[in-house]
Amino acid sequence: MGFIGAHGVETLKRYRYSGEDRSVVAKYVLQPFWSRCVTLFPLWMPPNMITLTGFSFLVLSALLGYICSPHLDTAPPRWVHLAHGLLLFLYQTFDAVDGKQARRTSSSSPLGELFDHGCDALACAFEALALGSTLMCGGWTLCFWVVAAVPFYLATWEHFFTNTLILPTINGPTEGLMLIYVSHLFTFFTGAEWWAQDFRKSLPFFGWIPLPFLSEIEIPLYVLVLILMIVCAVIPTVRSNVSNVQEVVEARKGSMALALAMILPFIVLLAGVAIWCYLSPSSIMRNQPHLLVIGTGFNFGYLVGRMILAHLCDEPKGLKSGMFMSLVFLCFPIANALIAKINDGSPLVDELVLLLLYCAYTVCYVSVFWDYGTPFLCRCFCLVIWSHSAFT
Repeated sequence: MGFIGAHGVETLKRYRYSGEDRSVVAKYVLQPFWSRCVTLFPLWMPPNMITLTGFSFLVLSALLGYICSPHLDTAPPRWVHLAHGLLLFLYQTFDAVDGKQARRTSSSSPLGELFDHGCDALACAFEALALGSTLMCGGWTLCFWVVAAVPFYLATWEHFFTNTLILPTINGPTEGLMLIYVSHLFTFFTGAEWWAQDFRKSLPFFGWIPLPFLSEIEIPLYVLVLILMIVCAVIPTVRSNVSNVQEVVEARKGSMALALAMILPFIVLLAGVAIWCYLSPSSIMRNQPHLLVIGTGFNFGYLVGRMILAHLCDEPKGLKSGMFMSLVFLCFPIANALIAKINDGSPLVDELVLLLLYCAYTVCYVSVFWDYGTPFLCRCFCLVIWSHSAFT
């Protein structure tokens, strides 16, 4: 399986990462803190080990949520929320420090960018599960993952065309994560029930506002939070991403249709999972949120990793048909759910078995990508360094 061609190897010789974080909080508060933190790590410690350690904090956080609330619809002990907040803060810190360690040890490389952003893509799923534990939102956890995944994928897509990853004044990796771990810490004092009850009970002042159409409907507070995130964060971010890409494509006299085609695999992923959830005879979204989010999260991780690799190797702009291979499995559970509809609710295969196979398939697919793509990229990088030192 070849992910990198001869042109890609040549491109690696010229590749330089370009990024800018315009967050005021990051510039004046977090960056000085991270600069002090990086000195705590020994010089022999590889940046990728810091990345992996940070990622493991979120895996632990999701595991805690599963142990204490398997369906994410019951309140875990309050200390779990404190742990969620602390582990997310550590993840954010380690995710920022790994780049500083790379520059400190002169070990920055395309491999580091691929590994770092790939772990960040997978982290969306594990933090969504931790947040689902705190909000006690059950099957709605998948929706919170979508809210995190859409801006992430669009930012990666924008980076592919603009060659610079720009984080705006208010962005997800800085202010977004801060709001989430503050929410975890806040829930340590209020309990998860505060988010799951009707928003008029959690925020009594809404009871003073006449809402005739909603007076008989009980709406959990976490639903309002989700709507607020979509309106105030996701939609403006997506509009900015599309606008920036369109500007670059028009300046280069390229095709916007080809640019938009690169989003198609992600849309197919979201549509496939949504159809499965809608048709599911056993309500997988409510009864098995962990397996569903993890399987979909790894599928997403492959799509993001494949796009990053295409950017590193300067592949032609346009649809990457190979990205659809990780989505093939979704055909089986959808067909199984359709058969259940025809067969009075009895599927051919138990959906729990299909969910386990779905997770195994996506995890294995990501593993194959890392086993073949990453070591090859690492060898290419070493070759570039050797060639540079040999002829200078």
